Amino acid sequence: VHLVESGGGLAQPGGSLRLSCEASGFFFRDYGMSWGRQAPGKGLEWVAGILSDGTSTYYADSVKGRFTISRDNAERTVHLDINNLKPADTALYKCGKFRWGDFTSVQAMDVALYDNWGRGTQVTVSS
Repeated sequence: VHLVESGGGLAQPGGSLRLSCEASGFFFRDYGMSWGRQAPGKGLEWVAGILSDGTSTYYADSVKGRFTISRDNAERTVHLDINNLKPADTALYKCGKFRWGDFTSVQAMDVALYDNWGRGTQVTVSS
């Protein structure tokens, strides 16, 4: 399994970014995928998840309305669109593959139930 994130960078408060995760080494269309983030000195925080067929998405309350997760099974990619960036969004953003195929809304939030996370892409929000 190989997950490679891209799209991070330095952005101003109120700005937008699109993060991407390219997946390989497994049957991508069979697995729920999520994005998590890790701020300096903190653990991995789940922020958004999407079912294998893209029909349902789930978000942490802290990002609801500003983050949008999507996927393209033909391209084996999952995206995270972030709008109205805040300094609190500064973190290393990682995509993860759920361990058992698809997840429930409760399972999606548990980062321990993912068997692979990428190395991440850094997002820094500062004026």
